[in-house]
Amino acid sequence: MEQILCVPRKIFDSVGVFQGLDFNPFPYLTAFFNPANNLFLPRTIAEGDPSHKQIIPYAVITYGNYVLHYRRGGGSGEKRLVAKESIGFGGHLNPSDQDHLDTGAYCSLVLRELSEELDIPTPLRNRIVAVLNDDTTEVGRVHIGLVHHIVLPQPRAIAKEADIEEPVFRSFDDIRGRLEHLEGWSQILAAQLDQIVANG
Repeated sequence: MEQILCVPRKIFDSVGVFQGLDFNPFPYLTAFFNPANNLFLPRTIAEGDPSHKQIIPYAVITYGNYVLHYRRGGGSGEKRLVAKESIGFGGHLNPSDQDHLDTGAYCSLVLRELSEELDIPTPLRNRIVAVLNDDTTEVGRVHIGLVHHIVLPQPRAIAKEADIEEPVFRSFDDIRGRLEHLEGWSQILAAQLDQIVANG
């Protein structure tokens, strides 16, 4: 049974509840990565438990004013998002990741995990730019996103997993014109791509 990293909802509430993006992520990172504040829960339990938030790295990959876009395949671990379009790459953190839960090691971990999903050039930059919260949906109520901005030196990306379908770089304007096709978190990111780039 998969075990995934979570924080009690009260920890998130104590730092400061918000809806959408908070571009000051570090108070949340400090709280979430404190071993006294996090725990691993069986995924089958966590998915239906709004008293906990599952911590999800959610990476936005850009080249200039283009962002990498894809559609979630049928093998996606989150069945509620299958066939949705996305501009976020990432997944759950498991017990094997526990030794990497400080900011520097964690960023390296995210790149390593990303390399298992995509063949991309060595990134020029990988920064945590925001925390993402959406309590308006069933999926969002049990997840919290750590938004990474990953900058590539060239627009090349090849999927290594069947769950990532048709990865392609699209202009920011194109993405903003496709909001109705995007999963909820990606809609939030798409609306603020310019600020994500400015912050990262």
